[in-house]
Amino acid sequence: MARWYDFESWPRLAEYVEDVTRDGSPVSKFESAVEAVINGDVATLGSRLGENPELVRARSTRVTHFDPPAHRATLLHYVAANGVEGYRQRTPTNAVAVAKMLLEAGAEVDALADLYGGRHTTMSMLVSSCHPANAGVQVALVDTLLDFGAAIEGHGSGEWTSPLMTALAFGYGKAAEALVRRGARVENIAAAAGLGRLADARQLLTTANREDRHRALALAAQHGHVEILRVLLDAGEDPNRYNPKGNHGHSTPLHQAAGSGHDMVVQLLVERGARLDIKDTIFQGTPLGWAEYGGRTDIAEYLRAQGAKTEEA
Repeated sequence: MARWYDFESWPRLAEYVEDVTRDGSPVSKFESAVEAVINGDVATLGSRLGENPELVRARSTRVTHFDPPAHRATLLHYVAANGVEGYRQRTPTNAVAVAKMLLEAGAEVDALADLYGGRHTTMSMLVSSCHPANAGVQVALVDTLLDFGAAIEGHGSGEWTSPLMTALAFGYGKAAEALVRRGARVENIAAAAGLGRLADARQLLTTANREDRHRALALAAQHGHVEILRVLLDAGEDPNRYNPKGNHGHSTPLHQAAGSGHDMVVQLLVERGARLDIKDTIFQGTPLGWAEYGGRTDIAEYLRAQGAKTEEA
């Protein structure tokens, strides 16, 4: 039961219940405000902030079973719907109004929370979250955070500090384009590859280091940029390397292309020697398995025609 609600242990859950049910306690006030944030209840949120202006800079005291155990998220972090309690990762349609209310009340736009083994801002969590993207408000929230001074080139530590590279790594091209529109620099071949900027990719290839070229191959395949992929393969990049850490490193470019439905990328990779039998390191699935799981029937048929076998065969 404790783990269902993302607590480290039963005693931690019991401690939380005692605190949150005590009228007027700091935990009770904060958790009530969190519920208003994730439900888009601006009336209640405004009331809570009016009664307790310090809530806008308060932090969660929950102790979880994640790394690190205490994420210490602010109310603004909950707008990103990422890194906090799993059952609270949801985005109301009026999330922009919620974010503006918090920021106008004095929320620190680049406050750092301890999430996913690092220290992260609301922006980096926002551009890697499916919930605001599915709600259709991810780009608007990016603009809102930037309007209030969020660091466009990133802030914090760990895997996900660059908003642009984080958005690309998680497949949110519209958020990435919004960041570039607002001034994010496209200064390495990996960024150019993810954005589909062929001319920039060609120019940056000449000075790119091995790591950036590897990441560029992963992003070109994931985002379906076949001509950039061709340039990288012509330059000697190996289609059979697992993607780099931070870019779905459990899988190969062919896994990502097959799962994302990029048929031309799949064909090019296979023509250039991408192996069909490599399994990802988490689910133990081949590219064919990924295509089948994702309902990419045309790609699955193509891979079978090239000799790929089903998982049971």
